[in-house]
This record gives sequence, structure tokens and C-alpha cells, in this order.
Amino acid sequence: MNLYINTKTETIKLIKTYLLVFILSIFTACQSDDDTPTIPEDSKNGFWLVADKGWVFEFTDEKDVFFNVNTAGCVIQDDNFIPEDFFGFTLNQVNENEIIGTSDLSDSEIKFTRLLDPNPSCLPDQISATKDPKVNFDHFWNIFNDYYAFFETRNVDWSQYENLRDQVTEDNLYDILEELVYLLEDSHVSIYDEESGVEIQSGDPKLLERLNANLSGDLIIENEDDYATLENQKGTIILTEYLGGNFEIDENGNILWGLINDTIGYIVISTMEGYGTNFGNELSALNTVLDTIMNDLEASGVTKLILDIRFNDGGYDTVALNMASRFMDQERTLYFKKARLGDGFTENKSFSVAPKGNFQFTNDIVLLTSPATVSAAELFTLCLKDLPYVTIVGENTNGAFSTILEHVLPNGAEIGLSNEIYSDAQGVVYEVVGIGPENQENRVPFLSSLDFQEEKDSGIDRALELLNQ
Repeated sequence: MNLYINTKTETIKLIKTYLLVFILSIFTACQSDDDTPTIPEDSKNGFWLVADKGWVFEFTDEKDVFFNVNTAGCVIQDDNFIPEDFFGFTLNQVNENEIIGTSDLSDSEIKFTRLLDPNPSCLPDQISATKDPKVNFDHFWNIFNDYYAFFETRNVDWSQYENLRDQVTEDNLYDILEELVYLLEDSHVSIYDEESGVEIQSGDPKLLERLNANLSGDLIIENEDDYATLENQKGTIILTEYLGGNFEIDENGNILWGLINDTIGYIVISTMEGYGTNFGNELSALNTVLDTIMNDLEASGVTKLILDIRFNDGGYDTVALNMASRFMDQERTLYFKKARLGDGFTENKSFSVAPKGNFQFTNDIVLLTSPATVSAAELFTLCLKDLPYVTIVGENTNGAFSTILEHVLPNGAEIGLSNEIYSDAQGVVYEVVGIGPENQENRVPFLSSLDFQEEKDSGIDRALELLNQ
């Protein structure tokens, strides 16, 4: 079951120190001490390592090739790589040995470092392209062993499962991999093999458990269709009972806004992506929508606001940050981010958000959250939770903040995993536990049988109680 497909696409990752040494040895195995090449200063051709992602690129005049690397070896992810099609990244060569990649959809740069190996024939010897189940298990286990950031947090001893390799066959490979990813209960861990029809989402069983906690009978969610049905029912209740059928919605159906009464506005944000027609205009299209919403809020004269992200399945971090900027009273350092590096972590980088646009709403706000609030939507929550005029109502968010690191197996299956640790301005990490209300009286279930029976929304009702005090 896949309740939502998370496409959080900013993927700034760092690899283990010993793995970097291993990778470098792959590319320098054929090189002697006295044959280091002379490289033209403006030449991009050659092999480049993105150390913070565990990726290698070969740039040539004819085409570019994108490789994944882990302790078990190399795999080709894309044999005709186009940087501009990769989430809008553009590459700027700083010098003969460094390229910096930037994108409006990423809050961090990608650093490419040249691998000084004059003999590309060293690389093909390391490429794995096979359906052999044991080789694929080796790559799978090592990808997580090399990059995954939350074994301790999620109480999983990964080392004890390496010997499962001996049990792997062609028939049971994905059964064994499924058991392993379900141990992690991580909504940013996934396996997708289009050819085999396999799609495994690590976080789905736990999410189902949380969503069903206050449901009974025919309302119990068993699959994606069941969840969509309840989502639609809840949406209908909100639109009819609270907005009276009067609302605005952007042309892509991503944000809906209206007035609950003369003093309280309501905005439901369903996703952190899909506002533009391509990577290049995603943020400009988003900010056009946000300008309209904020102008409407200002013109309406409302003094209180409900922000609803209970349905939000994430997207791009920078979309979340642009949204957060419309509710900032001043520039604030809001979160930190670091990535796993060997047995430690990279430098913890701080991120700030400043007010944006002609009008920012900084009066009383209630932010509604749920277990289905995940990824970039959780970053939005992280940015707003400590603002003095924001109160959270609902349930804890999903607890999967990290950018998804994408790798592939030798058989072509796509692997997603969590590599980064986000923390708030005070250094608190909310991975696994999520972010939720501070007070018990503000803890209200997202989905409940009682709400559906009485055609009400207890989360909005509690928000109105707080805002009307």
C-alpha cells in the first residue's frame, strides 16, 4: 500500500569517509604515481564525485553518465544524464577540480569534486548490472549500511541482517527486503521495481496504525482507496459545514482558502510541490498563488487564521520555506541540517527564513497537523512551531524529515532512504516522533468515527475554541 508518493527532491547527502577512500581507489586503481593528467582549466570532461550523495558522474562531449556507489560497487542510475532535468540543477565550474550545482528547489548546493583518473576503463570493471539476487541483496544492505542515518533512533541493529544474504533467492528477494524496510518504519524508505511490479513503502504499516486509531467498522483504512475516500469525505465536511461552500482554490488544486467567519480565515495546503509546469517556474508559480492568498487575507480584514496541513504529503523544501515566509514577523534561524558521514555527521548547517511578499499574516494562527503530515510539510511545521502567535492542534506529524537519498540496485530497482537529520533552532530532533501539540487538550484525532458520524471536524472545532478565546 502506498498512501502517498513522497517526492521530496532536494537530496543533499554525505558519504562515509572510508567509502570515499574505497571509491577513490576504484578510480585510481589503474593510475601510477607519475601519470597524473594535466587538465585544461575550463574542461568539465572526466569523472566527478559528489561526496555528500555517494554519486559519481562521467561528463563527456557526447553524453553524461550518472553512477551510484556503495561499498558493494557501482551501478549506473542514468546513462544519459541531463543536469537541467534533474530538479532544475545548473552546474557552475569553479575551477578545474570543482563544480557547484544549484537549484531553486534545493536549500543546499551540490559539490562535484574531480576524480583524477586518466583511465575510464577502471570504472566499467566495477559496474554491477545483474538480476543475481545475492548481488542485489549485497548492494541493498550496503546502501543502508553506508548512508542511513537513523538505525539507532529507530532501534534497528542493521549488522545482524547481513547474513540474510545466504537465504536470498530469486523468488524471495523482495520478501526479505520488505521485511527489512518494515523494521525501519520510515516513510522516506522505499523500494520500487517497475519491471517486477514491486512497490514497498516502509512507513505504511505504522501510518495505517496511526490513522486507524480512532476509526472503527467500515471506516477502517486498509488501502489507498479507503484513505482517499475518507479524505474526500472529510474535505466535503470542511467545505460545506465550515466554509459554507464559499472558497477559492488555485488552478492546480493544491491550496484552498476561504473565511469561516468575519474574523477567522482558513487555508488548507495539500502539497509542497506541483505549482509550476516545470522545475524552472515552480517557485514563481507558487509565489503568484501565495500573493493572491495573502492579498485576499489582507483585504478580508480577518485577524485570526487556521492553517491546515493535515492532508499534506510533502514535496520541495524550498516550497515549504517560501510558504513559511508569508507568516514570518522577522527573519529567524529556524532549523539545522546535517548528514551522516561515516560514524559521525557533517557540519550542522543553519537555515533562516525572512518575511516575503507585501503582506505577512502574523496574528493568531492555529496550525492543524496529522500523521499524514510528512516531509516538507513537517519542515513547514518546524519553521512555524516556535512562533509566539502559532499554536499546533491535531496529532504529531509523521516523523520523516530527511531528504530522500535515491540509489538504484543492479537490477534497476529504485531505493529511497533517509540520510539527513533536521533539528529545530534549539537542536531538538523530531525524526520518528514528529511534531505535535504541546498541550493534551489540543490533541485531536485527524480521522475519527465520531467526526464522520456527526459530520464535524474536531480539529477545526478546537482551533475555533482557541481563536475565539
